[in-house]
Amino acid sequence: MQWEHAYLEHAQDVLGQWLDWRRAGEVALVIVTATEGGAVRLPGALLAVSAAGESCGYLSGGCIDADVVHHAQASLRSGRIERLRYGSGSPFIDLPLPCGGAIEVWVLPDPDVEVLRGCHDRLASRQPATLTLAPSGALRLGHSAEARARSFRYTPKLRLRIAGRGADSLALARLATASGIETELQLRDGADVQAARRLGIAGVTPLTVPSALPALGDDPWTAFLLAFHDVDWEEALLGQALGGPALYLGAVGSRATHARRCERLRAAGATERQIERLRGPVGLLPSMREASTLAVSVLAEIVEAYQRKVRCPFASTALVLLAAGQSHRFAEGDKLLARLRGQRLIQRAAAALQSHALAARIAVVGPDQAARAVELRAAGWSVVVNAHAAQGLSTSLAAGIRQAGQSHAVEAALVMLADMPNVPDAHLVDLRDALTPERSAVMSSAGAVHLPPALFDRSVFDGLTGLGGDAGAGQIFRSLAHTATVPIPAEWALDIDTREDLAQARGARGDTVSRVASC
Repeated sequence: MQWEHAYLEHAQDVLGQWLDWRRAGEVALVIVTATEGGAVRLPGALLAVSAAGESCGYLSGGCIDADVVHHAQASLRSGRIERLRYGSGSPFIDLPLPCGGAIEVWVLPDPDVEVLRGCHDRLASRQPATLTLAPSGALRLGHSAEARARSFRYTPKLRLRIAGRGADSLALARLATASGIETELQLRDGADVQAARRLGIAGVTPLTVPSALPALGDDPWTAFLLAFHDVDWEEALLGQALGGPALYLGAVGSRATHARRCERLRAAGATERQIERLRGPVGLLPSMREASTLAVSVLAEIVEAYQRKVRCPFASTALVLLAAGQSHRFAEGDKLLARLRGQRLIQRAAAALQSHALAARIAVVGPDQAARAVELRAAGWSVVVNAHAAQGLSTSLAAGIRQAGQSHAVEAALVMLADMPNVPDAHLVDLRDALTPERSAVMSSAGAVHLPPALFDRSVFDGLTGLGGDAGAGQIFRSLAHTATVPIPAEWALDIDTREDLAQARGARGDTVSRVASC
């Protein structure tokens, strides 16, 4: 085992090494499929093991990795998938976990090369990727409707862009590079450029004049730090970054410096929402005076922002469920109380994003729909009764958005229809990823048709509450300049309005569904 790859941890790096080893011979892939208690790694953590016993990646704090490598070699010899459990309930009583929890792993001796290459290449091209593990042990790229399949989502690695000069910029770049973070330094001083190259920092871009900045390459997984104390450069660099999708924007300086900087940005035309994105003073620890300690403080803050985006993507999002439809086209009874695969439709809708932290869960029902309200409150939703539900969809949308807007913690609203029972959480996460700071809305799309679920920035809330009749959110969406769409498979987009729709959903689990919801 070579140290330089033994403790790689990001899926892109482990899969890259797996692909390299696979060119020379057989390589097993180990996946953490479940954890209980205080496990070191999350489900989806990967380990590559060659026939010679070389390994890349890790699954624990050293408690089980050597034994997993041994089982992986045996799996390569036999060609059989191994399913292992360590800790509580494990047959390996000589390998207790100090945390008292449990770790379950699958060892795959012959995973599909093209699937793993596709996952690696998506991550390398700065796009999220999902691997789905079927009960048979087969891997596929993307999500699956197969029962009991397990999906593991991977996000691109954190990237850092620093624009500045002097010791602060160099110290942060050196620390980030040592931590395995891809780092770009944009420097205007020739001496700093030379110093950066002596430190082994490969990504160095000289700055010439504020009017000719390098092209913006930030993406939703990039953090940007301004380390300048030069007004002309500040305004140019921040103006560029505020128009981009970076997950973190920070600028060095005192509180007074930051206040003056924000005033200049307002005068230059920046919006309050843009200015709120800019952090200053930067760092988890205040008033760090040495470049080395400031670097630790700032990098910790950046890593925190990245982890919050990865693990809590909906922390500032209100989920608004529109459940006030009148069921006029449903032959008899309340369509949302009808059953599909062992659950009422309203229960399936209420289960959306149950494993995620949200700023609010708001459901809108009509005045004569007490049974729906009971089901929703039992599932932990705040229920808004729309007395004007009979006047059209827009009244329910407005009621839900008004409720969401009352909380200052809500920065966006994710709108769903309760009669779309097949939308998985994975699609909702994809929508959230697509709502980057420079965009105001993201909708699902089936071909040329825009449809829910849809996600709207707070800046659009007034427009949504001003709609009338049966006008949907699509009307607002089409009027906006900076938007995006996320494709949704026809099966996921099924909208149940009639008994025939329900029968089709019950009997055609994997078949193409021709009719989708409208918005």
